[in-house]
Amino acid sequence: MTVRLTGRLICASAADLEHVRALLPRHVELTRAEPGCVSFEVTPTQDPMVWRVDEEFTDPEAFAAHQTLVAESPWGRGTAHLERQYTIEGLEPPRG
Repeated sequence: MTVRLTGRLICASAADLEHVRALLPRHVELTRAEPGCVSFEVTPTQDPMVWRVDEEFTDPEAFAAHQTLVAESPWGRGTAHLERQYTIEGLEPPRG
């Protein structure tokens, strides 16, 4: 089962926007090269402070590996403070 993440990345300031623009090309390049990445798009919207995010990975393991890599990357560290509004499909809820 594939895992899809869709949503928005929201910049709070012009400085945040410039930071996203500087880091994004390398982040996209590295993510698309990851094993299990089916598609990965981060595109500007009509609001220059908001970016549309669409990701698809082959399975939950590939998605989890991506999340781990991102957390330690320049992108992850440099944009951790930005607001994210995401929906994720294809992950089973925790059993308990």
